[in-house]
Amino acid sequence: MRILILANYANGLYLFRRELVQAFIDEGHDVLVSVPPDENCNKLRNLGWNIIDTNLDRHGMNPAKDLKLFKTYLGFMNRFKPDVVLTYTIKPNIYGASAARIKKVPYICNITGLGKAIEGGGMLSRVLCAMYRFSTGKAKKVFFQNEGNMKVLRDKGIARTNAALLPGSGVNTTEHPLREYPDEADGIRLLAVLRIMKDKGVKEYLEAAEKLGKERPELHFELVGEYEEDERKTFEPEIERLQSLGLLKYYGHIDNVEQVMASSHVVVHPSYHEGMSNVLLEAAACGRPILTCDIPGCREAVIKDQSGFLFGPESTDELVKAIERILTINASGRKAMGLKGRSLIEEKFDRRSIILTYINEINQINADKN
Repeated sequence: MRILILANYANGLYLFRRELVQAFIDEGHDVLVSVPPDENCNKLRNLGWNIIDTNLDRHGMNPAKDLKLFKTYLGFMNRFKPDVVLTYTIKPNIYGASAARIKKVPYICNITGLGKAIEGGGMLSRVLCAMYRFSTGKAKKVFFQNEGNMKVLRDKGIARTNAALLPGSGVNTTEHPLREYPDEADGIRLLAVLRIMKDKGVKEYLEAAEKLGKERPELHFELVGEYEEDERKTFEPEIERLQSLGLLKYYGHIDNVEQVMASSHVVVHPSYHEGMSNVLLEAAACGRPILTCDIPGCREAVIKDQSGFLFGPESTDELVKAIERILTINASGRKAMGLKGRSLIEEKFDRRSIILTYINEINQINADKN
């Protein structure tokens, strides 16, 4: 079969769906991948993948650009004649799935998160929901990454008969083994792995770093992640200021996050919205206790009060309290929390189960055609 994958970010595919695509190739399928061109596309090409550079603006809604994207996807259906289309993230899920529906190509959507546009209500939310109702209406399957997101959209009349749950992208437990808990003689390293943007809770993390870094010199706040360009001006000066004060270590974008995570003691994730946080899944796989917001897509990665603590989103005070709470536990207690998290990953989030689910769906589509 010819499988066409529509996504909005090459590095996301590389980090979280590389094994899935390789499994399709190993099964003998012809796989085409449509993503916006950037430096990460070379990682995919080096794997031998067939990449289609596709102009896609990941942020905002520009009617002219979005109409052009929709026409591009329609053209793909005519040009490549896929047997099945897989879509990830909002614009591929709307415009790519709609193109597949119109051209009567079997397709599977993966709702990786809702975001503030839908959750915030108002006219934009209603428009997006109407578009989702059409685009997902004839999908063979609409995968959601958490029950909260699924309930929100099903309550709005979206994917009522074809929805299913997947545990995010899962974790490759071989590439992300349990790591020995580091010695705390030189202090406690708190790590956040975030795209540098407001909705990931960067503001709250930086404020907590300044407050607690001054009060508790044994704490070392670290941050990994690349800037969203439209928010660079907002956060870059503050990050540089905290670095100059010795209150923050900023790594920027790095490919091997697991290495930095292995040297940390606690992973902090103050995001406002998630489908299923890959950062938290990898942190738990690594054996690190977690502090994260009590929201869909984050809470599922934690055994509450056993492998980590949950706190209210969009609140520096809540985050500070969560950090202070985990500091009341000794090193062996924090290590034990991390081990609980590793057990959760092995039980519920092994990436092999996601791959098998997709292969079964592809095989069923192939059987239906024959």
